[in-house]
Amino acid sequence: MANNASAAICRSLTEDIVSGKLPPGQKLEELVLAERFQVSRTPIREALRELAARGLIDLQPRKGGIVRSIGLSDLSDMLEAMVELEALCCRISAERMSAVQKKQLQMLQQQSEDCVARGDEAGYLELNHQFHQLIGAGAQNRTLTGVLDSLRERLAPFRAAQKKVERRLTVSHDEHQAVIAAIVASNAEASYEAMRNHTARLSINVLELLREQQAGEAAAAPAARPRRAAAAKPAAKAATRGRPRKTAA
Repeated sequence: MANNASAAICRSLTEDIVSGKLPPGQKLEELVLAERFQVSRTPIREALRELAARGLIDLQPRKGGIVRSIGLSDLSDMLEAMVELEALCCRISAERMSAVQKKQLQMLQQQSEDCVARGDEAGYLELNHQFHQLIGAGAQNRTLTGVLDSLRERLAPFRAAQKKVERRLTVSHDEHQAVIAAIVASNAEASYEAMRNHTARLSINVLELLREQQAGEAAAAPAARPRRAAAAKPAAKAATRGRPRKTAA
């Protein structure tokens, strides 16, 4: 039960951090969080450890954590790696995937189409997970799929931030269709390109959304500064009266 509770808490806090609701520097105190989620401190600690492992907070032993600033450079590096690894996995799958697995892909695509028609986002995302897992299984390379699974887990909260992207389910479904067509035809290069285009678009959306968020935070920062900083300007001017002016070199 604690594991389920900690996972739910971790998801909730992750969404708050990625969306900016919990800004960089915000303290996450165990007692406060336990009160908020109406749980003991054990699942809170587990959730905070997971957030720290994902690089979203700095952990403070027996206290809680502090929200870290999301580094766009590091995030860009991870997204770039995932784009290439997903594409590589798809290329290998096109060469190794069995007829049964190919049929499973086509069935998943049909179910996904139904979800798009109904506007069932949760159902679509679950099928999307199965889609990528099946392609990973088709590659028959545990090292590659292990690295990919780890990257997907770390990037999941950032990719989930795409909720506001218009028509994203329809576009994703169409891109999946191109991937499946290439895999069914056993066309390794076409599979690579189709998956690369798919994951690259997702990555661009993630980076653009976070850039907009951080730009908004930066623009709002001056308004939050204490008034005494503005009041200090006249005093500074008075202190410099009578001094010789410096000229630019």
